[in-house]
Amino acid sequence: MHLYELKWSNTVEREEFFVTAHRTVRRTAGFVAALVTFGALASGGSALAQPLLPPGPAPVPALDLNRYLGVWNQLAAVPQPFNLECARDTRAEYTLDPQGNIAVHNSCTTWSGGLNEIRGTAKVNDPVTGAQLHVSFPGVPSQNMLDGPTNYIVTALAPDYSWALVTDPSRLSGFVLSRSAALDAPTWEQVKSAIAAAGQTPCMYLTSPTTGGRSDIAPLCLR
Repeated sequence: MHLYELKWSNTVEREEFFVTAHRTVRRTAGFVAALVTFGALASGGSALAQPLLPPGPAPVPALDLNRYLGVWNQLAAVPQPFNLECARDTRAEYTLDPQGNIAVHNSCTTWSGGLNEIRGTAKVNDPVTGAQLHVSFPGVPSQNMLDGPTNYIVTALAPDYSWALVTDPSRLSGFVLSRSAALDAPTWEQVKSAIAAAGQTPCMYLTSPTTGGRSDIAPLCLR
């Protein structure tokens, strides 16, 4: 979900936002690193001595592309530099294009109240499950090629396609997507279990404010 071209009303607003946002990301990353190290030491070894994770999280057994298309709300995500400018209502809309690929339209409301959006294309890389894709965005360095390695894996999906967990082979990104603007407590527990099953920790994820849903930004492990 790559979103750019934020406009600021003044220089002070811009500087104050980025200072606050980057502090939040650094605190979250440090917290996650501390948890990983503590867990390794508690198990009797050092963090460096632990076995590496598998090549990538497993995709869902089968993705019905027609059911997956449509509008998704981002309710939580692993912080990335490109989504720091999104204040709320981050959404992804997926539709079929004439070539049979997936047209991607990502958008969000910025901290200054404006609209930020970007369009791209997703191609299925895994014909067996249909749940591993390569997403590209024209003009974005290293992501402007239509064909490429998998960078989008649907690792968990509600039976009724009401929510989904998306990550990548490195496990350094992650998005909790929902058809609605909010999830109830039992569903959030399912989401957190899915994150753990994918080899991540819910502490990596920050909640994403949505109109009609949560309004705060906090590590998912603390909700």
